[in-house]
Amino acid sequence: MALVIAGERSGVGKTTVTLTLLAYLRRRDRLVQSFKVGPDYIDPMFHQHVTGRACRNLDPVLTSEAYIQQCFAHHSQLSEYALVEGVMGLFDGVSHTLREGVRVASRREAPTSFVKDKGLMTNDKGLMTDFASTAHIARLLDLPVVLVIDCSRLSGSVAAIAHGYRSFDPRIKIAGVVLNRVGSDRHLSLLKDSLEPLQLPILGVLRRQDNIAIPDRHLGLVPTAELPELNTLIDRLADLGDTCFDWQRLLPLLKSKPLPSSPSSPPSPSSPSSPVKIAVARDRAFNFYYQDNLDLLQQLGAELVFWSPLEDPDIPEDIQGMYFGGGFPEVFAQQLAKNTSVRDAVKMAILRGMPTIAECGGLMYLCEQIIDFEGKSWSMAGVLPTSAVMGGRLTLGYRRAVALQNNLLVKANTTVYGHEFHRSHLTLTPTQPLFETSRYDCDENMGYEGWGLPANVHASYVHLHWGESVEIPQQFLKECLKVASLMALIIQY
Repeated sequence: MALVIAGERSGVGKTTVTLTLLAYLRRRDRLVQSFKVGPDYIDPMFHQHVTGRACRNLDPVLTSEAYIQQCFAHHSQLSEYALVEGVMGLFDGVSHTLREGVRVASRREAPTSFVKDKGLMTNDKGLMTDFASTAHIARLLDLPVVLVIDCSRLSGSVAAIAHGYRSFDPRIKIAGVVLNRVGSDRHLSLLKDSLEPLQLPILGVLRRQDNIAIPDRHLGLVPTAELPELNTLIDRLADLGDTCFDWQRLLPLLKSKPLPSSPSSPPSPSSPSSPVKIAVARDRAFNFYYQDNLDLLQQLGAELVFWSPLEDPDIPEDIQGMYFGGGFPEVFAQQLAKNTSVRDAVKMAILRGMPTIAECGGLMYLCEQIIDFEGKSWSMAGVLPTSAVMGGRLTLGYRRAVALQNNLLVKANTTVYGHEFHRSHLTLTPTQPLFETSRYDCDENMGYEGWGLPANVHASYVHLHWGESVEIPQQFLKECLKVASLMALIIQY
């Protein structure tokens, strides 16, 4: 068993409640494994900071239902307690096409249990309307849900909300509610009186907190590495956890047990005969990585060398590949620009054939310039003949991307599924783009995207999770091995 923390909508305090629960358990030296529904990078950073264990993303768009079950079963059984933080509101997902009564997963047929005649939530167009939602994950893993309700502007209406969420989908087991942002004892009394006829347990009550706030900016919360007072905040949350929750009811729900019929884990992919060293940029500017991607690289035989384009004077020695994840290079553009020795080294390595993955923020770093929100220009690596310009428009959503050519990661005509989340755009589009993209939940064409020139570069705004696509890191390491072999020949002669 484990527990899902869901919200009745976005912004109700799911992350605060989740971190409070995690902080309470870790203060008592409990082993806790956390999970996050959706493609989010930043919330998992906070989870990991509290638990000391990498948070795992559960996203059936980027992976598959089977992968989610395998991932959850494997990682939850290695801890005492397991907790899943949801995304948006409980039933907020994306539309997903049903074919002949069976949902078609992102790369394969769905489990036969998810069929229309068994009550799957669909509309009159035959679309599953809560695919990839918190509710979808709760059903998939057969986990109870705690519903977080923002009570700051509610009294008696809280009962209608709780009743609606509990009855909307009878397959969802609502274990209880957490009342957040309660204003006073009188306010709490009104809420309790309203909920009492429902006989729905109140598992926690959090008052309005003026001294507990995580700062945010244009893409969500400020990452953990930029918050020097974070440990103080976590201590406050742990203190809050001492008094605000019904632990007698919560602890049995959180206790981790293997799924009763969880799918077996896939066999570990074979490793190459010789090690491959991959330089992974990880600092305040570049820190958006799915832990599963990094794990796959290591399972395939790669040695990951973490380094900082902000602080280090040069790229790591004796590497055969580079990986630049997303992040906030625009926030640190001035510092990145000043580190000319690293910018030059990155450009030289790529021009000499170094296989390089650059996702979103990494793509921006490979551009000629980043133009920040104030219109100031900062020189970057200069590999791609374009500039990244920050703006107010948010590009957000799942993408279906079809490869237009053979490239560093995938072969032509391969379809991959990813996620975009950025406020920048490029001044020039590539003449030979990597992908033709469309929205995941409809046929709306999103245009052409991604840079594959030089041929050893994969630079794209689309974030990919490799959990169901082991061939992607395999292809990357295959190209890196070619570099290793070439280097060996050069040394030999």
